[in-house]
Amino acid sequence: MKLTNYVECIDFPCGEAKQESYLVPDIEVNADKIKIMLISETAPNNPSDGYYGSCEALYARTTLLAFQEAGVKVSNIQELLGMGVYLTTAVKCGKYDYEVATSTITHCSTLLEREIALFPNVKAYLLMGDVAIKAFNNVAKRLGEPRVIPAGSTYKIRGGQFAYRGRRVFPSYLQAGPSFGIEKSKVRMIAEDISAAVRIAGIQ
Repeated sequence: MKLTNYVECIDFPCGEAKQESYLVPDIEVNADKIKIMLISETAPNNPSDGYYGSCEALYARTTLLAFQEAGVKVSNIQELLGMGVYLTTAVKCGKYDYEVATSTITHCSTLLEREIALFPNVKAYLLMGDVAIKAFNNVAKRLGEPRVIPAGSTYKIRGGQFAYRGRRVFPSYLQAGPSFGIEKSKVRMIAEDISAAVRIAGIQ
């Protein structure tokens, strides 16, 4: 299955997002084998820094470090994908500022909704950062489901037992980008969340 055949933004209504950095994973994937879906915040401002770029791509590099911190023996993104871990962003364009507009998150969550539906055998969702959490809650609400992740700081709510349609959901911190590794306490918590998702998915 080629992702871009199923997930595409046509009208680009979000004036607050960097449309020139629009990025949907342009990869072939066996959807039935995906057990973990990791959703981070926004696409990188430079599309070449995305998850499925070169080994030196920023998102790929920091994400591999996060999984290695969690004890997952992996050296490249294709190995991670082969293990059953799919990586994507909640918002498909880059951002101008630190904050992402609520309207942008709401609109892009319709694309995320289509993306989530493509993977029927997911056992755990990793929501990396506030934008991913908000987008996921939007998806659930639109489908008539209760709010998945309660309001509150990630520090207070992570570690709770959250589920979406019988699958575990982990609210965590952003692992993709230049900030990963700066705060050691967050690196540890990200590793704990990834490790828990890996155990539930039974991929290691």
